[in-house]
Amino acid sequence: MPNMLQRFRAFVHAPSSVEREKIIDEISDSASPGFDFFLLVVLSCSIATMGLITNSPAVIIGAMLVAPLMSPIIGLGLASITGNDQMAESSLLALALGAALAVLLSALMTVVNHNLPFVALQELPNEVLARTHPSPIDLIIALAGGLAAAYAMTRPNISAALPGVAIATALMPPLCTVGIGVALTNWEVAGGALLLFVTNAITIAFAAAFIFFLQGFASKKNIENRRAPRSLIISALLMLILLVPLSYYSVRFFNEASENRKINEIVAQEVARVNGSQLVELKTQRTQDGLDMVITVRTNIPLHYNQVTQLQKAIATSLQKSVTLKVNQILAEQFDPLIPPTFTPTVQFTPTPTLTLTATLTPTLIPTATFTLTPTPGLVQAANGTLPPLKLYQSPGGPVIGAISRGQTLTLLYERREVNGLIWLNVIDGEGRVGWIPEMYLNQVTATPQK
Repeated sequence: MPNMLQRFRAFVHAPSSVEREKIIDEISDSASPGFDFFLLVVLSCSIATMGLITNSPAVIIGAMLVAPLMSPIIGLGLASITGNDQMAESSLLALALGAALAVLLSALMTVVNHNLPFVALQELPNEVLARTHPSPIDLIIALAGGLAAAYAMTRPNISAALPGVAIATALMPPLCTVGIGVALTNWEVAGGALLLFVTNAITIAFAAAFIFFLQGFASKKNIENRRAPRSLIISALLMLILLVPLSYYSVRFFNEASENRKINEIVAQEVARVNGSQLVELKTQRTQDGLDMVITVRTNIPLHYNQVTQLQKAIATSLQKSVTLKVNQILAEQFDPLIPPTFTPTVQFTPTPTLTLTATLTPTLIPTATFTLTPTPGLVQAANGTLPPLKLYQSPGGPVIGAISRGQTLTLLYERREVNGLIWLNVIDGEGRVGWIPEMYLNQVTATPQK
């Protein structure tokens, strides 16, 4: 073992005793908890938190470059090899205070954003979720990054590689993700991100200690005993122990991804069987009782309640799980340029002038959700005596797609429906929107011939 170390040090041109003292002094200064250290923690945490909330990878990368947390971790690795208790205490204090400050600040920023809000968090951004499922791959990345960082610190001519190492190891974003999870009381997010940070910290400290040991930074006691320092062995064991929860998270994440893919395929197939609809979006939440689903479908024929009920049963049967379902439908017409539309004879072949019906809304009626009209000849009142607001509806009694003002001119189409005691007419407004409106709001209908 000693001969191999001597050959390695001769091959890589290990630092001299004077150079080693200089490196120790530089790392000791950068790893101490001073004003500069905490200022960079605050700034990098602010940048990283905003990048995570806005789901911006470029902003997060900028935060990684400013973050100073690599220095105390490298300091811990060096102190464990040299036996420098003062450096170990200073580095551990800096790391603990810096991590606590980052979590507290990110949680505070998330709470402020949630209450105002500057950025609405309807669901967690992908950049946040990406740091909640650590795996053995993250450990390998941290190991390689720690080796590169420690070696670059002992070789001034390649110190320019340190910014790339800071990006690869990503110490600040996991801490900010912990703060976001705490602020949102999402303990699964906070726990996964904390495991990622601990993995990176322990692995980088081990890699740094290993490089410093190979470069001849070991204490005299270890050199005389000709054995690896106990601290190096302990950090290696800790790193191996971390493989257990990391492997668990990896298996769990893989199983969830496989199940999500199966759910998406089944839902898409079952949706396609209902009027040839298309699945636009699927949101699934796992509960103790089963699955809560909210799906958005695109269809050119409105879905009815019984169709949604049958869709829910079909999905639950295929998945062999209890399913609660909510459906949002988007009504849309599809046109294929390769298949020209088929015109009806009344439109294309009738030589007589085409009649365009226009309807003027009654200016004296003020429609509200609770306004009741007195029945007049020729008008049909709602069964419960309550009129819908004066709006343009996607379907009779359906979602509102536009505002209608009194006295506005509409073009009537040829479709007419009765829903809940109200007669609805299909119309086109001045902006070209096609929708429905109750017939009782129309004042008069005039036929205008067009040639």
